Amino acid sequence: VVYRRRLPNDIGVVLAELGAFRQDIEGLVVESTYNWYWLVDGLMDVGFSVHLANTAAIVQYEGLKYADDESDARWLAKLLRLGLLPEGYIYPRQERAVRDLLRRRSKLVQQHSANLQSIQNLSTRSRGCSLSANQVKRLTDDEVDRLLPDADLALAVKGNLAVMRTQEGVIELLEKRVKGRGNTKNGNEYAGLKHTSRQRASRCVTTHRSSGIINANVRAVTRSWPSRRLPTSWRGPATTSCAIRCRST
Repeated sequence: VVYRRRLPNDIGVVLAELGAFRQDIEGLVVESTYNWYWLVDGLMDVGFSVHLANTAAIVQYEGLKYADDESDARWLAKLLRLGLLPEGYIYPRQERAVRDLLRRRSKLVQQHSANLQSIQNLSTRSRGCSLSANQVKRLTDDEVDRLLPDADLALAVKGNLAVMRTQEGVIELLEKRVKGRGNTKNGNEYAGLKHTSRQRASRCVTTHRSSGIINANVRAVTRSWPSRRLPTSWRGPATTSCAIRCRST
């Protein structure tokens, strides 16, 4: 079993350290930290069997005498040998960029909603009545000044509106990019975008019937976003394993 406290961001150095143990290593465990792409790709490129540990599903015994990178690596290696390692799915590298775009879009949609709700809350506190989402989106600077005579409050709303409109532009840009990478062979330009916001979904719903494809400008059924936790799988025991702690230097 090979352990290292910190890994340099250089796959060549990592492979050089593992070279002496190449014949004995049956599997490598890499924690699913934020920076695992380069390491997993480099190890898989040279033929190593790599397992991406689902850190959210791994719980060590309480009261351990040692709790550091080396003991954590030993624990991961033991789980792999016993066939009990919860693993995360390693996305093919050519698909990761689209997944990351969708994640970024999801984050922007959440932030956009937070800004919109902030304006609604401010209006309720200051005027005793709230604004609908569509009313907020149609607000102009002159209307804000009329609704909120206090200059400081008006500036706060204008700031939120400016951020919202920037976010809307970026969201639309990301959606177009993902749609362009989707499945266009069947003629459905929206197949690549699995999740759309409520407003945009109503404009791009297509209903498939036996008589053909009917474009329906109807309100789409909004579904909740799936959990971001990666699916796990279970693998058989390995005779020898190697656990690597991936940390930024």
